[in-house]
Amino acid sequence: MTESQRWFFLIVALVFAGVIYLLAPVLSPFLIGALLAYLSDPIADRLEAAGLSRTVSVVIVFIVMTGLVALLFLLFIPQIGYQVQTLLERVPQALILFEEQIFPWILDTFSLDASVFDFAHLKQLLVGDLQKTGDIMAHLVGGITKSGLAIVAWVANLVLIPVVTFYLLRDWDVMVDKIKHLLPRNLEPKVSLWASECDEVLGAFMKGQLLVMLALAIVYASGLWLVGLDLALLVGMIAGLASIVPYMGFFIGIAVAGVAAFMQFQDPMVLAFVGAVFIVGQLLEGMLLTPLLVGDRIGLHPVAVIFAIMAGGQLFGFVGVLLALPVAAVIMVLLRHLNEGYKSSALYAHESSSDLEQSEFVTHDN
Repeated sequence: MTESQRWFFLIVALVFAGVIYLLAPVLSPFLIGALLAYLSDPIADRLEAAGLSRTVSVVIVFIVMTGLVALLFLLFIPQIGYQVQTLLERVPQALILFEEQIFPWILDTFSLDASVFDFAHLKQLLVGDLQKTGDIMAHLVGGITKSGLAIVAWVANLVLIPVVTFYLLRDWDVMVDKIKHLLPRNLEPKVSLWASECDEVLGAFMKGQLLVMLALAIVYASGLWLVGLDLALLVGMIAGLASIVPYMGFFIGIAVAGVAAFMQFQDPMVLAFVGAVFIVGQLLEGMLLTPLLVGDRIGLHPVAVIFAIMAGGQLFGFVGVLLALPVAAVIMVLLRHLNEGYKSSALYAHESSSDLEQSEFVTHDN
């Protein structure tokens, strides 16, 4: 890379970051559409390879994707809202149950002093926080309903997402090919290699780990529903999302589901069924889901994913959250190449250049 090319790419990166910062309020539907197009492009490519035209392939993928999203909103969103309300109503009951039954057993078993804990103050704080949360949500919803412009903007963004997704998905391969031909000829092979590695890293997570999380959420929710838990969908969704970190979904899910099941049934035997659901889910993840959906591909480390999302949200808000994973994939690939370059440099080598020259001089003398 020449000096002028370095300055050119640095300026382009700075301009790109500045544009994202200034246009962040209007970028969300475009980034969501680009994300959906990226995830759907392999399916459209397979349909196109089977003999269908690109437009027909995109239409089929778009109809299926739209149907799934509509099904999600019509069936699951109202149920999740109802279960969240049920959970908020049962939190004070859980505190009472813990104070009257579980807490005395802990005190007797471990010989603890009950005066250290003030459950009345804890319940007052928790109930007060829940009430404040409800008041904030009511105020927020009320403010939105009073602002006609806010409603119009929200609806416009919602309608814009499928439009952007359709056109980006239809022209995805064409755009990638045009960007490839715009690259400087001396850098095109290396940049193409890096882009391929970024796609592999990002695909290993977004097209693999996210599918594992979705599958685990379905397994946990279905199993808890068979047990009869009222909060099955909500707990399954929480456990599936927490599975972004290995074993975190298992521990969080079994703890939340155990408390919810014990409150609902008041029977310790139900905890065995809850445990069986999560054990089956964990076995399916280790023996079937992860090998099948992720395999041996190198994806983003779970801690790197969490940090990237939090950092992106802190710097650029919701737009930063959407850009977090692609940027993290690029950084990971760059760090990998920097690591390879460092290990092949004289800085990392065991022998310095003077040592190498001395050894060569001795060899020539012999």
